[in-house]
Amino acid sequence: MISYPYTYPIHQSQPHKATAFSESASPVRPWLVFGGAVFLVAVPVFFEAPLVRVVPWLSLALTAGWLWLGSKLSSKPDTQIWGELITGFAWTWMAGSVYWGWLRWEPTLHLPIEAIALPITLWGLARGRCKVGNLFYLGSLFGTVLTDIYFYLVDLIPAWRQLMQAEPDLVRPIFQQAIAQVNTSWGLFWVAILATTLFSVGVFSFRLQKLHWLAFSGAVLSTILVDGLFWLAASLA
Repeated sequence: MISYPYTYPIHQSQPHKATAFSESASPVRPWLVFGGAVFLVAVPVFFEAPLVRVVPWLSLALTAGWLWLGSKLSSKPDTQIWGELITGFAWTWMAGSVYWGWLRWEPTLHLPIEAIALPITLWGLARGRCKVGNLFYLGSLFGTVLTDIYFYLVDLIPAWRQLMQAEPDLVRPIFQQAIAQVNTSWGLFWVAILATTLFSVGVFSFRLQKLHWLAFSGAVLSTILVDGLFWLAASLA
């Protein structure tokens, strides 16, 4: 367990507290921030995926609820970190709802939609606001970018389109064909390269010893977990 102290600004208007928690604020264990980031990437996707296919408008509307909860928690020093993390999660939830709800048939639109909140997060980071949430969102987006790059490099985009349009009883052969492409020397080479990149970036950001970088690290490293689970599901299909 990491035992060194972590610091995080509580109030923007008080520069002397910019690098430390106030004594009255509840301490935040670093591994909880990291674990929270991993959880918010790895677990909700399995709930949002079926929800967005059946009732996409409900999934999109839930974004407002996440943003409200994030704002509510962020307004209190004791829960500010969790509020920021949920705010960052809300942006990923919104992007996922928009793309998988209405645009999933076109893979080339995936990254532009996933990056829909990028201007907001960059604006916030430039002003030192919501660092934990913004870095979580950027970590999730970074993992998405590398995953999509893999699909292009291994020529899995046609399979993506077919899966989005196929009847349930025709899905299995498409999965099998895609897995066969992944298991080629070319596919496995890029698995190793991109997984190593994700792991290296995740570990490096983890070692920066800042709460916001822990959120980034958790989002990046959990991409390996989520991609691995989807690969396993496709292999067993």
